[in-house]
Amino acid sequence: MATHKRAEFTEAEQRLAAIAKALGHPARVAIVRLLAQRRACVCGELVLELPLSQSTVSQHLKELKAAGLVQGEIDGPRVCYCLDPTGWAMARRLLGDLLAAMPTPEAAAPGCC
Repeated sequence: MATHKRAEFTEAEQRLAAIAKALGHPARVAIVRLLAQRRACVCGELVLELPLSQSTVSQHLKELKAAGLVQGEIDGPRVCYCLDPTGWAMARRLLGDLLAAMPTPEAAAPGCC
């Protein structure tokens, strides 16, 4: 039986990769910025501020939600979204750990690329 290659990586590496993938589209970055600016749940107003259709915005929100960066709450016939503070705390920690392991320009190996 073949093993899935993802199993070879730590849970933290897999989680950070999922977060990075979710933020890997400019529309999703714009959605996150809009939600951060609002600091409240947003139901349908995102479509008015983005050059995207409702279905496209919904698909991007689904990806952000799957990565744990956004949470949604059903409010009648619509879903209201806001940033997930727990997911963002995790993202900050994981990204901070990765960045802390990076050498500063002064500490980079001489002659390296």
